[in-house]
Amino acid sequence: MKLVVAFLFATAVLALSPAGGATPQPDAAAVYGGVGSWVDIFAGKAWRDPKAVVEVLRANGVSTLYVETSNYSQSRDILYPAALGRFVDAAHTAGLNVVAWYLPSLARPALDARRALAAIRFRSAHGEAFDSFALDIEASVVRDVALRNARLIALARSLRNAAPAGYPLGAIVPSPVGMRRHPHYWPHFPFAALAQTFDAFLPMAYFSYYAKTPAAAYAYAHYVIVAIRRETGRPELPIHLIGGIASRARIAAVDSFIRAGTDCGVAGVSLYAFFQTSGAEWSRLREATLGEIPVPSCSG
Repeated sequence: MKLVVAFLFATAVLALSPAGGATPQPDAAAVYGGVGSWVDIFAGKAWRDPKAVVEVLRANGVSTLYVETSNYSQSRDILYPAALGRFVDAAHTAGLNVVAWYLPSLARPALDARRALAAIRFRSAHGEAFDSFALDIEASVVRDVALRNARLIALARSLRNAAPAGYPLGAIVPSPVGMRRHPHYWPHFPFAALAQTFDAFLPMAYFSYYAKTPAAAYAYAHYVIVAIRRETGRPELPIHLIGGIASRARIAAVDSFIRAGTDCGVAGVSLYAFFQTSGAEWSRLREATLGEIPVPSCSG
């Protein structure tokens, strides 16, 4: 099985590895730092007018836009290439970073490698590229956890080998709180192995599912940050904390979520997703002080 997986990944990487000379790459902390916002493939209105979305983001102090390019269940590697190009062009014109993200199933390794690399290689009509790529790690389609982990690590390594030198890669990871509450979902999640490949971690710290009070939201976010720093063994690794679901979160809880992130010195914060984020939430996000020295309890 391992030989078959390795062959499939090698084939995909050789076919799709970026060509050409080295290009200066942005720093991971810069790309994943600051306030972010998310647009997935189901946000139809956003795809019809990318420039309008970017204008709202710029007005609200967003540093990085995260755009989904496809997922394992779709029929194409890049689902909306023309609109995607408009997102990239508009974001760069507005001074925003833009990160592509893709959700793999890990059931079809060659397909996942091809689609992730298609996002890394994507160019707009004006020749603009994504500033980074993030892998959305959450599907449990592969029931055998050992096989799931092996394929995930193989995919991560294949992306690192195929991406240009210095190109930042992000790992969108499940919430450690959620995995603690549901121990059979993904036991022995390979944080440390992924930290050897990815330059930033983006935990899906969706506190709205469990935390209804400000104190609970703070505790949730704090635990997520400390757990990632402990499990990766890399406390310096940039963390972009994703909260939400924005439309289900009370504003006092959002305040506490952001405060946990600032207390713990995370690089960036965001709420999921763009259309669900209210004006009051944008106001709180704009005021976040990020990247400060963390308080001692956040060291992991």
